[in-house]
Amino acid sequence: MWLVLFVTVAHWAGWELLQDNIEHRTSNTERRTAFWWIFYLSLGLAFLAKGPIGWTPLLTVAIAQRFYRQEHFGARFKFVRGLLLMLVLVCLWGIPALVRTHGEFFRIGIGKHVVERSVATMEGHGASSVWMYLALLPFYFLTVFASFFPWSIKLPALWKKLRAQRDGTDQFLLAGALIIFGIFTLVQTKLPHYTLPAFPLLALLVARRFESLRFARALPIAATAVYLAIALFLTQFLARFFPSYNLARVSRPDLNPEMEFGAVDFTEPSLVWYFRDKVRGFMTPLKRKDANEFMSRGGSRFIVLPTASVAEIFPNIDPSWRGYRTKGFNIPKGRRADLTMLLKPE
Repeated sequence: MWLVLFVTVAHWAGWELLQDNIEHRTSNTERRTAFWWIFYLSLGLAFLAKGPIGWTPLLTVAIAQRFYRQEHFGARFKFVRGLLLMLVLVCLWGIPALVRTHGEFFRIGIGKHVVERSVATMEGHGASSVWMYLALLPFYFLTVFASFFPWSIKLPALWKKLRAQRDGTDQFLLAGALIIFGIFTLVQTKLPHYTLPAFPLLALLVARRFESLRFARALPIAATAVYLAIALFLTQFLARFFPSYNLARVSRPDLNPEMEFGAVDFTEPSLVWYFRDKVRGFMTPLKRKDANEFMSRGGSRFIVLPTASVAEIFPNIDPSWRGYRTKGFNIPKGRRADLTMLLKPE
């Protein structure tokens, strides 16, 4: 959501600077300066939140310029000094992060979670073949009808209206949304929430074109109430089916903040969500051959792995270890999970 916030603010500031130039507002220098700072600071913070996708407002502004064809475009945005400001902000946090992690911040944050996600399927989220990749190209243009509901019901009519007539603001908002959808359409790893930064732009497009929409006031209130009910009540009911939640619940009395923990063949983020409030250490994804060495180290620790693999990986379990087993449903993979947690106490 930090990415969504800063990308939205950057689009807003970029639009204001474009409008400033189009309408020749030369009298309010302070106003232009304020939006210039907001634009580049938001770009820097968006990158720190989630990486290069935070820089998409730059593409939106560049494409919008092709529609507007205005003079003094570069002078208004002052791209050289603005990009330097943005990079300085990134480096103020990024360089210490690189030093503290011995380069792992770049290798994991950019190498794995940007480059690798773009060209390969990670954690089973996406296509495993060329044909499947091609079949999944319309993925986000279909899932948007669920993820942007209830406003998504107006998207076909919105597209029809925009094809018939659109002004500069429509073009700006449409360009920003399509850039985000286009980038993630080409990326091989796919999850429905990746296109969230485009939703504020879509919301503004719908609002501009359907100002007199029936139930316009009641619908957002009703939708908010439904989503709150799901978050507060339905998820609590469904939690009993989450294997990570159940493992964290049954093992809670034996956990302590100094523990290290690893995982084999089950590295879902939910392990971090449910264990992090009791265990300060980070989850270590392990290969099967490294599991024994991990558990043989000094200090208390635990490991999570599929129950079917326990006998193969740990044929002789130390009798002082504690074991927990749970069954549930692995929602991201769409299949049942049977997990065992082996805990080595102090």
